[in-house]
Amino acid sequence: MPIYLDRHDLKGLTAADIAEAHRKDLEVQGRYGVRFLTYWFDDTRGTAFCLIDAPDIDTAMRVHDEAHGAVARDVIEVDLSAVEAFLGRVSDPEPVGHCCDGRVDPAMRTIMFTDIVDSTGMTARLGDRRAVEMVRAHDAIVRRALHREGGREVKHTGDGIMAAFDDAAAAVNCARAIQQAFEAFNLASREKLQVRIGLDAGEPVADHNDLFGATVQMAARLCQSAPPDAILVSQALTGLVPDRSRLVSLGPKVLKGFAAPVEAYEVAWR
Repeated sequence: MPIYLDRHDLKGLTAADIAEAHRKDLEVQGRYGVRFLTYWFDDTRGTAFCLIDAPDIDTAMRVHDEAHGAVARDVIEVDLSAVEAFLGRVSDPEPVGHCCDGRVDPAMRTIMFTDIVDSTGMTARLGDRRAVEMVRAHDAIVRRALHREGGREVKHTGDGIMAAFDDAAAAVNCARAIQQAFEAFNLASREKLQVRIGLDAGEPVADHNDLFGATVQMAARLCQSAPPDAILVSQALTGLVPDRSRLVSLGPKVLKGFAAPVEAYEVAWR
């Protein structure tokens, strides 16, 4: 059966309210051949998200309606592997519905892109074999930083890596660690590697986008527009980072695919 991710606007409700609504969904689901796999809840924004295995959207929403009446505003079909890559899980954690420290997982995620500067020129200069070795060096540096900061690799882009983080501050720390590691690498290597990094944060379902559609596009465009050795982040991400002292406003930037200029910030990492 298809897998769906829905989004609810539930301002004023508590984590306990959402847990009870999830319990009611589980009670009703068997009558309709539906499985509610897990949920996320952001009490700050008043949004909840459910991951549902159902024959179709109408049947999934019928369970919500009968169980508690809170039918979703937006629903998209998703791939389980994509959900796990972006959101980190496809089932209830232990204890049910909560993270290991007792907080409810809000489903807000930070997306990061890395990109090797002038990878085409590097291949022309070094040849395929040596260029592949340099890409592998990039991958090793980025993956070590992801492992330390709890990031998840979503995919390899050929000359970069796309990753997702549960925590925005960890994502920024990871980006800074990556640039610092490349600086150390370049001091010891005859062939230099420069990378650019872009980050944005968002909810998994918003304004009928695909899973993190607009957030992925924003992070990718910020990465593409970043100078060599730079980290650019969106205005949305700055509100999720406790320490803004290392963020330098660049003002509005025109990014391909976005109708209006977007506020961008550079992260100081040296």
